[in-house]
Amino acid sequence: MRILKKIVVIIFILFVILAIGVGSYAYFLTPKYDGEIALNSIQKETTVYFDEYGIPHIYAQSQKDAMTTLGYVHAQDRLWQMELMRRIAPGRLSEIFGPVMLKNDKFFSGLGLNEDSEKAIAQLDKNSESYQLTLAYLDGINQFLEEGPTSIEFQLVGVPKKKFTIKDVYNIFGYMAFSFAMAQKTDPLLTDIRDELGMDYLKDFGIDGSLAYTKLKSFKGKSEAYSEISKSVASLLEQSPIPPFIGSNSWVVGPQKTKSGKVLFANDPHIGFSQPATWYEAHIVTPNYEMYGYYLAGTPFPLLGHNRDYAYGLTMFENDDMDLFLETNNPENENQYQTSEGFKNYQVAEKTIKVKDSSEVVIPIKKSHHRPLMNSLLEGLNEDKPISLWWTYLQHKNQILDAVYSLSHAKDLEHFHQSIELIAAPGLNIMYGDAKGNIAWITSGKLYKMPENVNANFILDGSNGLDEQKEYYDFSENPYAINPDWNYVYSSNNQVEPINDYLYPGYYLPEDRAKRIVQLLEPKNDWTKEDMMNMINDDQSSVAPSIVKSILNGIVQNKLSETEKAAISELQKWNGRNGLNEIAPTIYNQFLYHYLQNTFEDELGKDRFTILLNTHIMKQMIAFQIANETSPWWDDKTTSDKKETRSEILTHSFQQTISHLEKKLGNQVSEWTWNKVHTVEHKHPLGEVAALRSYFNVGPFEINGSNEVINNLMFTFTEAGNHQVKAGPSTRRIIDFSDIENSVSILPTGQSGNPLSEHYKDQAELYNQGKFRKMKMNKKEIEASARKLLFKPRTK
Repeated sequence: MRILKKIVVIIFILFVILAIGVGSYAYFLTPKYDGEIALNSIQKETTVYFDEYGIPHIYAQSQKDAMTTLGYVHAQDRLWQMELMRRIAPGRLSEIFGPVMLKNDKFFSGLGLNEDSEKAIAQLDKNSESYQLTLAYLDGINQFLEEGPTSIEFQLVGVPKKKFTIKDVYNIFGYMAFSFAMAQKTDPLLTDIRDELGMDYLKDFGIDGSLAYTKLKSFKGKSEAYSEISKSVASLLEQSPIPPFIGSNSWVVGPQKTKSGKVLFANDPHIGFSQPATWYEAHIVTPNYEMYGYYLAGTPFPLLGHNRDYAYGLTMFENDDMDLFLETNNPENENQYQTSEGFKNYQVAEKTIKVKDSSEVVIPIKKSHHRPLMNSLLEGLNEDKPISLWWTYLQHKNQILDAVYSLSHAKDLEHFHQSIELIAAPGLNIMYGDAKGNIAWITSGKLYKMPENVNANFILDGSNGLDEQKEYYDFSENPYAINPDWNYVYSSNNQVEPINDYLYPGYYLPEDRAKRIVQLLEPKNDWTKEDMMNMINDDQSSVAPSIVKSILNGIVQNKLSETEKAAISELQKWNGRNGLNEIAPTIYNQFLYHYLQNTFEDELGKDRFTILLNTHIMKQMIAFQIANETSPWWDDKTTSDKKETRSEILTHSFQQTISHLEKKLGNQVSEWTWNKVHTVEHKHPLGEVAALRSYFNVGPFEINGSNEVINNLMFTFTEAGNHQVKAGPSTRRIIDFSDIENSVSILPTGQSGNPLSEHYKDQAELYNQGKFRKMKMNKKEIEASARKLLFKPRTK
């Protein structure tokens, strides 16, 4: 008995020692939120108060000290995210993830972002404040890199820590800009449809003269399966450990329409969900500067921000700033291509990609004057049909660092407007509001006009010299609205009005969100912060009920089952809401998949149909096509003995929908609630490993909202009907200039990217419930509830 007791005591002691060891190790890896740290380079003591949600409030005597400190605290929360972000553009993910990331690395290394970053840095004014503050920020990151604990992801994957440089900053901005573009996902598919099926099939997509105002250029030939480009690029972005930017909402209400007589500002950029979330919040205060900003990992200046004087945010313009060209090789020399001036030599080079646990891979890269050929960078392309990619971002002087600096250091509205001219790409809707009562919507981007007979929705001819001609607009002609007499501005990625009678081409999203925003803003003249909080969480579609009417008018209803009748009843009374307990959204979205599949897959095939489901153009055309009795898409090409009608396709799709939902959710329609099929999980790159999923991922959660409502929680239609949210509001912000210290926001998961931090997912439940927390700016209030970390100059 004594021996047994001794064994139990020994086991207990060993367990305690192990627990202490694990606890100590975890404490060592956890971000430091209090105490003291000595830093090189700062001149005076700098205090960081971490509030209840881990947001750093940095009080410094100079901006340079503040930026060094920001780099340090940003790194201790988001170093792994920074590491991934800086590796995408130069094609260096395979070094840590192995062959699984080789496709991504081949594409991005060949794209040329890394070289563009080097060129941009060489042109920088090294004495400018933007450059000096960037160096200070990088210095803070690198001091943490050298002296701070190695985060658990670095240890699990085995990544050596290397200093961050200004080229990393540019590469991160470059990847962000690329993720905005849509041409590479859409143009090849549209080209296939045109070449294989004919122009009649594109009328429903809204790109011909009947729905837009551009003339289509004829092209004779057969399909060359260009959609492989769309498929490959979509796959790369889908598999990327860092999510792409997708859409966004923003609206700014002038003092004439608010109860307080002061500006109210709202913004919720839509970005692919990930863990950690996209934005890092930080509040900086110095004697001559204050900014509460939202930062991308590894970048020194915020893309979203506000202070006591002004607020700014952004949405995606969705303008077309990328073109694909079909080059014509010299039949006598494969290293030459045809131009309007004769044959020219391709630029030929090689790049080496290091691959973890495998041999290095050498990729050949060819460039025409349009820039890189995609054939060696993407799988599935025919080598004798070279396709090059032209992109505004790589064709003009890259001033993105100075531009973002200027947005966060604007003196007034005029200075803010001027700074936007520095952004050649990406195209953005930049929103502004200030304490003086000014409101503005201003677009960025080097905009251009194509020749009248050239349609940039298709792959262009690289040999004739005509398709590449561009007439650039002066920045003063970029669309904008400053203090309009209707007293509000908004943006939701929708089509802008014509510029000098030219309807600017792009990949705009449908009117759903825009229409709903106007419906809510227009009649009301006493807006409050609380009203804006409710509006940014609005989940009612302004368009879906009218689509439902088209559907119901097309369905043959004389032989319905009891379940089908109950489903019809739910659709008939639906007002477009997408709440957790709503039934109609489950029926409606399952129906949309079957309708789209039955309408388009027979012509496109499985792969190209999948591509279509992931484009903006699919969302744009549903309302029009589903009501178009004469659409050529209704006929099922797999049945040679008959020609299907709209009514037959809609009825069959509805029957499939009900059959599917009965099998999935039972035969009681009242049980088909939206919460059972609409869920979100915020995925960490290491959460793909089953054993690590629960440790690194956040969720899954039931969640309201849907595609193309203001609370835009996006999913791709699938046959299974498990509507797993892939993207949505990356933050929800409401800035109230009548009470600036009580403005509010929320993040999807948490401030920290460290799984051991208490702030890794402490905002997730609030976000899912549509709630907010303060963006604190009152120092006394911050001090009263915060943890204090003091940074002191290191004595030599």
